[in-house]
Amino acid sequence: MVLRDLEQPSVVLITGNMASGKSSVAEALARRAPRSVHLRGDVFRKMVVSGRATLGFELSPEARKQLRLRYELSALAARAYVEAGFLVVYQDVIVGPELSEVIALHHGLPLRVFVLQPSPAVLATREAARSKSGYENAQEILRFDTLLRSSTPRHGYWLDSSELSVEQTVDEALRHWDAALISH
Repeated sequence: MVLRDLEQPSVVLITGNMASGKSSVAEALARRAPRSVHLRGDVFRKMVVSGRATLGFELSPEARKQLRLRYELSALAARAYVEAGFLVVYQDVIVGPELSEVIALHHGLPLRVFVLQPSPAVLATREAARSKSGYENAQEILRFDTLLRSSTPRHGYWLDSSELSVEQTVDEALRHWDAALISH
């Protein structure tokens, strides 16, 4: 990866389970680019004032519908920012077969995908240190980890960030910049 790659309008998708470091890594990566946007997919969920479906390991039909809308809105926003000349660092929880669907929403745009996959023990430690709660219990952390590792298509570059700081994770992502490129 060379610096000019961070100057090119494109989308960098950072995904993984809750507490995997997506927000911190996305923000740090976006700050390294001269013209960038940190797009947080969860912002679209938070905009729903009334009728917001509960998200968890098991999703109701309404939760699935709202999650799909969130991914579609994120893709539209990313496309608009790319067309305006920005590098978009888009982070969201996109695990399981949905990753392929979200990648398809970015058809025609330069897209790189980084999947953060720290160990369940690291997820539990990070979860305990957070002010918000994403998991109901330790068993749910293991269920999400299994979903990520066994049911998520192997698109992009998968990065075990268990022993890495935020800056080290960004450095590692930049070292594997080309491996993360998705061909549409």
